[in-house]
Formats: sequence, C-alpha cells, structure tokens
Amino acid sequence: METEGVRTDRLGLLLGQFDQAREMAQVRLTGLRDEEYLWEPVAGCWSVRRRGEAVTPRAYGPGEWVLDKGAPDIPANEYAEIARQAADGMTVAKIAEDWSVSTERVEEVLAHTGTPEPDATPVTTIAWRLGHLHSCFAGQWEWTFGERRQDPNLLVDFTPSAALALDRFWALIDRWRDGVAAITDEQLDTVGFSQYPYGSDPGDPFATVLAGANLEFIHHMAEIALLRDLRRARLTTPA
Repeated sequence: METEGVRTDRLGLLLGQFDQAREMAQVRLTGLRDEEYLWEPVAGCWSVRRRGEAVTPRAYGPGEWVLDKGAPDIPANEYAEIARQAADGMTVAKIAEDWSVSTERVEEVLAHTGTPEPDATPVTTIAWRLGHLHSCFAGQWEWTFGERRQDPNLLVDFTPSAALALDRFWALIDRWRDGVAAITDEQLDTVGFSQYPYGSDPGDPFATVLAGANLEFIHHMAEIALLRDLRRARLTTPA
C-alpha cells in the first residue's frame, strides 16, 4: 500500500526506517580516519586487534585481526527478553543454550525482581562497533538468504583500515537490503525464515527479526556518531 508515494505496508515501513537510518549513518561516517576508527577514549576498551593481542577471552575472526568479545552473560537490558522467552514456553535449558550461559544464570535472571542495575559494560571503539554490526548482519544474511552453514564468527575479515572496513560494510548492508526487499508477506510472517543461530531468530517471525536488525543498526550507529563527536570535542576544546 502507498500513500502519496510512501509505502505504509509492514515491509515498506521496515525498509523505509532502515533506509533513512542508513542515509544518516553514511553521512555521519564520511571521512572516518584510521585514528578515529581505532581511538580508545579510556583504558580497557574493546576494539579490533591483532590475533594474540586481544584483551578478551573470546575474541574472534578468521584472519590476522580479531574482534574483542567477553565471557558469555545475559546483560541487564535483556532481562525482560529472557522473561518473554520463558513466558512463550522456551525452556530454561534452551534459553541457556541460546545465550551460552548456565541454566543457573537463567534461573537467576528469571528470579530477579524490580529494575535491574545497569551493567558495567566495556567502552568500545568505533572499529569494534562497526565490526560488531558487520558480523551480525553478515551472519543474519548467511543464515537467512545464504547457504545457512557458515560459522557467523568466521564471516568477516576484520581490518585496522577504516576505509576498507566501511567499503566492506556498506557492500554487505546493500546485499542485506536487497534480500529483505525481495521477501513476500508470507515470508515476513514465517517463523524461522532466519535461522541465525546466535539469538532467537529461529523461533521468531521474520518481521520481528527485521525490527530487531533495524534497532541494532540504529543504536550502534548512534554510538559511533557520539564517539566521533566526543573525539572531535576533545581535540578542539582547550584544556
């Protein structure tokens, strides 16, 4: 359905939101230099590092450069999602498997009452945020439109070059967008149309998966933009 040239159907709204977010992000990332891309505003940042120099236990990637990744856990901002999964009939064992945590940890989360305390999450570089987004979208493309067999952790060859990282990222985003634009209403409602193994995709209608992918893109791009602003302000504001 269109209203004065604007699509108002479900897929049209999701694509429109994604397209607008992408346009804004591409402008905000124009001219990104290597020193910004790898800038660590505080000690202990997560970033893209050479294999063997990673500061986290589960850093991953297929090549010389890997993306920092910490021990598995359920962050406080996902407690509500865990409760929804349990309410929808997902077993504690299955939730634990999906999040790579113990069943005891899931039970602890489900037993929590009140508003959870915010997590002490690590500060990450622009390189990390962009690499994380690239990895997520590459994995979801492979397990939705691809052969559904490759390890999501081995799909992205991370790089210390901002220009190369952006070229590869936008190419992947275009491929994702092309795949999404071609789906049918029936596929939009199909549970398990995406079989991406890291998360709830296999148990969700694809419309829900798309909404989640849009949210992931938007919030990480906002963080990247803020990191650029912060670095610029630090370099131009007198001490």
